[in-house]
Amino acid sequence: MNRTEFIITTAIILFVAFAVGWFAHWLVHRFTRVNPSDVADLDRMSQQLHEAEETRDQAITYLQQREAELTNQLTQTEAELKAAMDGLRDARQEAEELRVQLEPAARG
Repeated sequence: MNRTEFIITTAIILFVAFAVGWFAHWLVHRFTRVNPSDVADLDRMSQQLHEAEETRDQAITYLQQREAELTNQLTQTEAELKAAMDGLRDARQEAEELRVQLEPAARG
């Protein structure tokens, strides 16, 4: 093989390597290309996700407020119940005292 044949063979090999590389790049680009409809779908999904997160945050806030209101009502109801029970105990004690005072009068 003389010098000219070596140069031509090397040039052909380099050209084939370039062509194979370009074809591989074209294939990869062709299969990984993003369609505009896919981008639109992603935008729509991200908007829906954002709206869902806002709705969730609002629901959490509402539930926290409602829980605070119910806790307050429960505390008030428990305080009223305690006051009523104390009043009932006092009334029973007073009734028992009156019964004790009236028994001798009823016997005599």
